[in-house]
Formats: sequence, C-alpha cells, structure tokens
Amino acid sequence: MCGIAGLVYTDPQHPVDRDLLERMTGAMTHRGPDAGGLHLWRGAALGHRRLSIIDLATGDQPIFNEDRTKAVILNGEIYNFAELRAELEARGHRFATRSDTEAIVHAYEEYGPRCVERLHGMFAFALWDESQRRLLLARDRVGKKPLYYTYDGEHLAFASELKALLQDPAMKREVRLESIDDYLSFGCMQAPTTILKGVHQLEPAHVLVWTRGRISVSEYWDVPRDGRALGGETEALQRFGDVFDDAVRARLVSDVPLGAFLSGGVDSTAVVTSMSRQVDRAVRTTSVGFAEAAFSELAHARAVAGTVRSDHHEVVVRPAAAEVLAKLAWHLDEPFADSSALPTYYVSQAARQRVTVALSGDGGDELFAGYQHRYGLNRWEARLRRIVPAWVRTSIAGPLGRIYPKADRLPRAFRGRYFLQNLGTTFERAYFSDLSLFRGDDRAMLVSRDFAKQLNGHDPFDTFARHFTRVSGLDPLSQLLYVDLKTWLPNDILVKVDRMSMAVSLEVRAPFLDHRMIALAATVPSDLKYRGRVSKYLVKRYLEGRVPQSVIYRRKQGFEIPVREWLRGDLREMASDLLLTSRSLERGYLQPASIGRLWEEHQRGARNHSAKLWALMMLELWHRTFLDQAPAYGAVTA
Repeated sequence: MCGIAGLVYTDPQHPVDRDLLERMTGAMTHRGPDAGGLHLWRGAALGHRRLSIIDLATGDQPIFNEDRTKAVILNGEIYNFAELRAELEARGHRFATRSDTEAIVHAYEEYGPRCVERLHGMFAFALWDESQRRLLLARDRVGKKPLYYTYDGEHLAFASELKALLQDPAMKREVRLESIDDYLSFGCMQAPTTILKGVHQLEPAHVLVWTRGRISVSEYWDVPRDGRALGGETEALQRFGDVFDDAVRARLVSDVPLGAFLSGGVDSTAVVTSMSRQVDRAVRTTSVGFAEAAFSELAHARAVAGTVRSDHHEVVVRPAAAEVLAKLAWHLDEPFADSSALPTYYVSQAARQRVTVALSGDGGDELFAGYQHRYGLNRWEARLRRIVPAWVRTSIAGPLGRIYPKADRLPRAFRGRYFLQNLGTTFERAYFSDLSLFRGDDRAMLVSRDFAKQLNGHDPFDTFARHFTRVSGLDPLSQLLYVDLKTWLPNDILVKVDRMSMAVSLEVRAPFLDHRMIALAATVPSDLKYRGRVSKYLVKRYLEGRVPQSVIYRRKQGFEIPVREWLRGDLREMASDLLLTSRSLERGYLQPASIGRLWEEHQRGARNHSAKLWALMMLELWHRTFLDQAPAYGAVTA
C-alpha cells in the first residue's frame, strides 16, 4: 500500500516545484514508510511513497515502460498481475521488475486508457504518457483506494490524501457548504465532492484522462446485471464457495508477513476459515476488545480462532479517546462521523505489530444483506407501502408521524414516529431518512437560518436518487444493496478502513470486494441473502459445519464503542470544548441553542445523542485541524 501524488501543467514549459512535490509525498509518509520516489518532466511530475509488499528489491516507483516515455505510480495491489504479465510478454513487452505495478504501464501501451478494465484488484494509480502529454488517473471498482484532485484550467494536482494537496500554500481552503449539509445526513463526504471547494474525489470505477489541458471523466464498470440468475440454494452455495475461496487465494500473495482481522462476526470468520484451508501454516489473526463487556466480541473471536487453530492475538483496549481523537481526525482528512474508526485504528495498530498485510471481511454486509434493522425494516415497510392506499399514507400516516411523540430510548423498530414518517413518503426517501444522522425536521432545527439560506435549496437526498434511478426495476432489497455499494461502502466503510490502517502502515485486503464476488452476488436471489429473520443467509450456510453454530447465528453486534458513556465521563471535557465554546459556536453553521439542548439531554440521561454529538465533535475537530492552522490536542501535522 502506498501514497501517490503529482502535478501536470497545460504549459509544457511551466517549471515544476520539486519542493512542493516532496512536501506532498512527505505528508503521506505513513502510507509508504519504506521508500520514496520522484520523477520530473517538462511541466509534469509524479511522486510516490512506498509500503513494500511485493518485489521488495526492484519495485520502487515510478515504474517505466521500455523506452521510458511512460511511467506509472500505484497505490494498491493488482491481483492478476502474473496472468496479465504473461499475456503482455507474449505480445512482445519486456518487463524489468517482478512488481505488480509494472503490468499497468505495459497494459496501457497495449490497450490505452481501457487497460483499467483488465485490472483485478484494489487500486488508485496515475500514469504519465510523455509522448502524448497525457495523464491517466484511475480508481478501482468499489473505491478501496482514495484519489483526490483539483484542476483550475492551468494545472491539475492529485494525491491519495487531501492533506497532500493542502501542502500547496496557493490552494484555497474554502469550505463547500453543501458538503456540510451532506455530512449532517450521511456522516461523511459523498464522492465526487469533498469538504473543500475546488477539490474532487475521483469516483470508484472511474477514469480521468487529462490531455494537454483537456479533461474527461468516465465510468468503466458498474455492477453487472446480465448474469444468469442462480437457480436454487445448492447451486448458489457451490458457486459462492468457489468464487469466495478463489478471491481469498488471490489475496494471499505477499512477500511480507500476512494475517487477518478476526472480530468473531460472520464476515471475518468466513475469510479466516477460507484462509486456514489454503495455507500450510497457522493464520495470524488479530482481535480487539474493550474493557466494557457489552462492546467486546473477544469470546466469539476466540471460539473461531480455536476452531481454525489460528495464531491468535488479542488486545483489550482501554482507550484514552481524548488523546488519539485529534490524530484520527488528521488521518481521516475530512469530517467523518463513524465512531467505529476508533476501534478500527486500534485493531490495525495491534495487527501491525505482527503483520504488514491483513485480510478483512469488509463488503459482506453490503453484498449479502448483513444489516438486519436497515434491510429488514425497510423491506417490511416496502411491503406495507404496496398494501396501504397512497391517500392513507400521504394524508394520514405522514402528518401523524410529524406529531407522534419521540421515543429515542427505544430501538428503531419500536419508534412509531419514524415508521409513520417512512410510510408517508417514498421507499427511497424513507431509506435516506433511516440512514441520516439528523432526519429532515431535526436537521432543520439544528442549522442556522443564514446557513440554510446559503444552501439555496440543496438536498442531500440527490446523492441517493441518482443511484436508485439505475436500479428502479429491481426488488427492494436489491435496490438497497446497490445504493449501499455505491454510497455507504465507498464513502464510509472503505474510508474508515483505508485511513485507519494506513495510519499505522498496514495494508488491508477485502476478498468480499473482489469484482467477481460482486458479480456473483448480483445473481443470487434476495431470499438467499435475507431469509425470514436471517440476514446474510448464504454466507452463514457456507460457514455451517466449519465453525460453531453459536458464532454463525448470534445477533450481529457491529464494531461499536461506548460513546454514550464516554461523553458523560472521559470525553466530557474535550467534547464540551469542541461543542460549546465560542470558537465552535461562531462557525455559523448551527444554532447554539440546539447544540446545547442535545448536550444537556445527553448528560442527564434523558436521550442518547451520542452519534449526533460525536458527529458534531468531529466536524469541529476537522476545522481546528485543517482550517484554523492550529491543530488541537496534539494532532499530527504534515
């Protein structure tokens, strides 16, 4: 795993600031502590930080083609590089290294920008073609690896992390207000936008081509819908086992120590179980737990480790969140509300003590319907929406939902107010509301009048709408899974895993996110994903007979931390400073009275506002770290 950065100018005679490029790559040393490489042309430059995984001796980057007219830098891994290399060598290409990266530059020579379609892996790469004065930027199909860029017509700058782009003192740090509004709903940024005006993310499965100052962005892949639907459970189970085991096998190639995360949940258990059958030694597994027993899954992870006889390592964390939170905010680059970033950081840190590469179970929930409340309740509501007449839903249920008493103490399934509101709107809007940190009315009460006016009618739902449109003809569960694959997965889950693992220089690979697994999942009937009350049904069937039943069919716990208690204890002083002091309240986005109410209700135990308060804390911490030029609480600076 690595960090990449570069600059290109429309004017080929424009001088390249080598010091700037060194600062850009230096800001990402954590992504690649083993080596650094720079190369400058007329009006163009590529920079690289390397975490050595494959071809330790000759894999430093940039890597060139035979006549050195083309060069590539890669963040990620190309899993089919050996097959691709053999194909290209048969066509006359000559390789100088054993690196997977070199396959890209020769594939570009042979196939042009469409070479990305032949790459299997997780990647963000940049390729400079000096003969054409062309820059190619590409990102993998689901967005495992990040890529930011900014373009002003005269020059384009890109990097794996936003903080690298901020090394340019000429770059404006102007907040995009619509992104703040998006954040209050999603708890993260929504590609292709970012928190800053003028800075973009290349979306997953997209290619950017810059040629002599002209730029185009196009999509090269989407979830395939033309595969033959699998017949029954027996066929689906056989196909799942074959494809999944092969996806795991492809991710076992490494010249450095390799292991796996093991939470004790279904997805990580499936990965470790497959690994243990394919390697000739005990798999090195790592689990993290908390002193608070209700938030610890160590017993379940231990049961799996004992069954597969892994070389198991456990870490019990008594986190001093106030001491590490600013460091996490610096690594996350943008406001990020998912508190599970903290345990992800701890498990990555623990794993890095023994391995450089770890396999994870990321993606299993989004492909095979693992979120019980999210998918189960919305499927039930979708059925009722077909039965209850439209006039009843819009004229009675919707208005009643606006005045129905709140019941924040109860689980989502028992909150009648939300149920009525959902029934009174569309399937798509209901799902958006369920995922929102601050639902419509709550967000309206939170934001200031001036901020709302400046948004000029911006609607965060539009991000969802464009993805729902693509799959409007599918059954409700398939629609939700597709939208999550395009939004929740790349913008939250994969951001969290990438930034927290890279913070400690650990590469994480996700077999569930192999594009062949995604194609297979699209052919699996919905009732083999969510059957009755059993979520992730097919994956659980795969595990039967391999691990204890108690592990397979226990209630999903999630990677959670005791934020509610921390905000009333160890984090109270820090949270109060981030939320209630004039420094934060004068930002102008939010109404001080609304924040004060959330804080007061949480402190006296009247409501659990931990997710909302954490989100607002991380928003303020981002401002202090990246805009105020005075990082708070000892944050790491570039």
